Amino acid sequence: MNEKDCLMLKYIFEMQNLTKAAELLYMTPPALTYRLQQLEKEFGVQIMTKNGRRIEFTPEGRYLVQYAKRALLELRKTREHMLNMGSEVQGTLRLGVSRAIALYRLPPILKNFLDLYPKVEINVNTGISDEVFELLREEDIHVGIVRGNYAWSEEKYLIREENVYIVSKDQIDLRDLPRIPRINYKNSSDFSEEINSWWYERFNEPPRITMQVDNFEICKEMVKNRLGYAIIPEIFLSPEDQLLVTEMVHQNGQTISLKTWMFYRESSRQITIVDRFVSHIVSHI
Repeated sequence: MNEKDCLMLKYIFEMQNLTKAAELLYMTPPALTYRLQQLEKEFGVQIMTKNGRRIEFTPEGRYLVQYAKRALLELRKTREHMLNMGSEVQGTLRLGVSRAIALYRLPPILKNFLDLYPKVEINVNTGISDEVFELLREEDIHVGIVRGNYAWSEEKYLIREENVYIVSKDQIDLRDLPRIPRINYKNSSDFSEEINSWWYERFNEPPRITMQVDNFEICKEMVKNRLGYAIIPEIFLSPEDQLLVTEMVHQNGQTISLKTWMFYRESSRQITIVDRFVSHIVSHI
């Protein structure tokens, strides 16, 4: 089983579609099916079954997929190590970055880094922090930049800490919040637990959530049009918004804030481009 076979199993498992996997491999579906049949003959097992369009891996097939993923990871690490045995900084840096940081902070940082190391190629995955953290756990990225609290046992660096605000177009009395419509960011796992704790310190009833949106910018636009209030981190706010902001403070006086972390593995810093990028972040943030 060679590298292309490993990629084939990985893509089929992830895409759950033979045609899409074939496209990623620049193969025709019949060629991919033929190679699967050859693999089954090589190992003497059935790798998968098809029920209509649905693909189901057999236990033997799932074992092969896990083997393929490990083999691809080890091959990638070997290539990275070989590239970094010389003195020149080169290779591919794989980053996972929270959407907010990718939008508001990342571009100039990457530009400065590439100006210093023009032979480096950067591969960036953006998404909500939960998605970025999972990519890091699976070793699909070298460095993850996430917002919120995560149980990460390896190396980390606090990039920034920002306040979280109640945002409205008009002055509101906090005691009236249960009766005022809230525009809610539905992917708020970054800080929802602390917000819920703050809420139930004050109120015995749930918030009146009338809108669920997947973007803080949408939250802000709804607030601007007096459709309710929202709870928004500082990074998304500017004086030009002309909105009223109120700090969220626990009854013990502790302000609610949102932390942005850089996570990475200690072993990853043996790769020169990762070591240089981590140092670049530490010295520029």
